[in-house]
Amino acid sequence: MAADGEERTSVRTYVPEYQKENWQSHADELDMSQSEFVRTMVQAGRSGFELPESDTGESSASAEETEPRSPGANPRGNGLKDRVVEALADGDHCDWDDLVAALTDDIEQRLDETLQELQSEGRVRYSGRHGGYVLDE
Repeated sequence: MAADGEERTSVRTYVPEYQKENWQSHADELDMSQSEFVRTMVQAGRSGFELPESDTGESSASAEETEPRSPGANPRGNGLKDRVVEALADGDHCDWDDLVAALTDDIEQRLDETLQELQSEGRVRYSGRHGGYVLDE
């Protein structure tokens, strides 16, 4: 039987279908259930956030002090460690650059897509004059 405060209950939310598919895909990559993935991402997003100050001006206890933490960011193991082992599984030697490339294979594509999206939203712009991207506020 679960200890006090350890009982499980459901939480329901509604997201666009594409977002659910993205979450499921990412959860599959991490060998996690979708519920486990969402719970982990919510807890990771809340890390370091403190409750607002009370009426007396004193800072309230952090969320971590007022409620138990969920398991770590990857309860089924170290995702990076698993990916390194997978990259080395063929038995060949892999130099540093090849290993970094294997672990970050889609980061350039994802970054390009994200920057395009942010630019189309008017949140980021590229300045040729300054040679880089900047928040467009």
